[in-house]
Amino acid sequence: MELNDIKASIESGKTVLGIELGSTRIKAVLIGEDNAPIASGSHDWENKYINNIWTYSLEDIWAGVQDSYSKMASEVEEKYGTSLKKIGAIGFSAMMHGYMVFDKNGELLVPFRTWRNSITEQASEKLTELFNYNIPQRWSIAHLYQAILNNEDHVDNIDFITTLAGYIHWRLTGRKVLGVGEASGVFPIDINTKQFNKEMIDRFNGLLDTPWKIEDILPEVLLAGENAGTLTEEGAKLLDVSGKLEAGVPLCPPEGDAGTGMVATNSVAKRTGNVSAGTSVFAMIVLEKELSKVYPEIDLVTTPAGELVAMVHANNCTSDINAWVNLFKEFADAIGAPISIPKLFDTLYFKSLEGDADCGGLMSYGYLSGENITHMESGCPVFIHPADSKMNLANFMRTHLFTSLGALKIGLDILMQSEGVKLDKILGHGGLFKTEKVGQSYMAAAINAPVTVMETAGEGGAWGIALLASYMINKDENESLANYLDNKIFAGMPGVTLEPDAKDVEGFNEFIKRYTNGLPIERAAVDSNI
Repeated sequence: MELNDIKASIESGKTVLGIELGSTRIKAVLIGEDNAPIASGSHDWENKYINNIWTYSLEDIWAGVQDSYSKMASEVEEKYGTSLKKIGAIGFSAMMHGYMVFDKNGELLVPFRTWRNSITEQASEKLTELFNYNIPQRWSIAHLYQAILNNEDHVDNIDFITTLAGYIHWRLTGRKVLGVGEASGVFPIDINTKQFNKEMIDRFNGLLDTPWKIEDILPEVLLAGENAGTLTEEGAKLLDVSGKLEAGVPLCPPEGDAGTGMVATNSVAKRTGNVSAGTSVFAMIVLEKELSKVYPEIDLVTTPAGELVAMVHANNCTSDINAWVNLFKEFADAIGAPISIPKLFDTLYFKSLEGDADCGGLMSYGYLSGENITHMESGCPVFIHPADSKMNLANFMRTHLFTSLGALKIGLDILMQSEGVKLDKILGHGGLFKTEKVGQSYMAAAINAPVTVMETAGEGGAWGIALLASYMINKDENESLANYLDNKIFAGMPGVTLEPDAKDVEGFNEFIKRYTNGLPIERAAVDSNI
């Protein structure tokens, strides 16, 4: 779009805004009538580990949302010479699942417990057995039942349970709703009704001795394309502290970062999938049919449109890599050879391509937090170089990049090998794929399948939730989300596809054998509490 056309769209309220609260960054993306980004703003933040809980405070949440919006609005003024007052639609997304519970006065009862906490193993196992349906530790219902098992004082006072995305949406609209994709990580969804599973609700209520039933405190479930409320006067002032934004903007159902990642990579149709690799790493595979049995390593969730998805989620991906890169940055600064972080990442990632296919015998576990797939309730990063290994920089970096996908591969092998799941395409997005072709080639080796990275992959979930908001107001009658994305967003959009290299595939398979055999080392590190 031309500059004057964009300005006219802004002033006439035909833009769409998406805001996503990720683990390390909150990002606001404003898109124009062609669904391309026209302005953005971001805010960096970090979770805190307080009283053995990974959390973010409400103050940090709102400061980050407001800052990202303010920076985006400032960019609008700088680039287009006009103020942002009207918006056509808004969508909010955030890191999936976790635990936020409120009393009847709307007060948060306990600090937000994020997806990163691996503290619900007892509840997870009991509910999985009760439902005959895998209930991961990070799911909201697992956190709730663990609080019940722990006899926590706040339980009787719960009036509403939601996720971070649902909380933001509620405060801005007054509506207690969730998109079905995010809702599927709060409580299991009936794939036929696309609502919370009634039979499982009845089973869960049979466990309770509380003043409430589970259906009393759950949010309403909505599908992509449905109207989820409008921005209130109070909500407009909360979002835009300058007071310029007008109320009345329609909002789409709030979703988690898993769902928005699927949208941002056009991976919502059956036989498609995507891998999101950043602080955590997860693969979302849209299934043609239900799995033959329950697997603790595989979560069953849905797309924002309610299609069944197999999700393999590993808590740890790039955090330990980032720590090592920062160490190299300190060294470069210390010897008077400063280098920018982006250049340092590229240099080290490209260097890894020179390493041995199997990483030369080195091994690492980048477990900054616990890892459900490998049954580690807490984390302790470990790097190992046996006496007969080939210790050099290339193998060192290759090891850390391989291990960032180690837990994920264990789960994906179940889908591909045990269940025979077929894929027509899989797309990658997130920080691991920023350096051209490096993370992409290792992902292709891990799954032994071609991986595509599109030019839009860097836009991430904020763009994905903006597209969901755009779909809500711009779709044709009876137009599916998959068709909308295919025909109106991604048609002709360029991307780069890498086929797996046979040597890398063989090397990754050798690496994953050592990775699995070496898990007792990580277990000992976790148990020693060093």
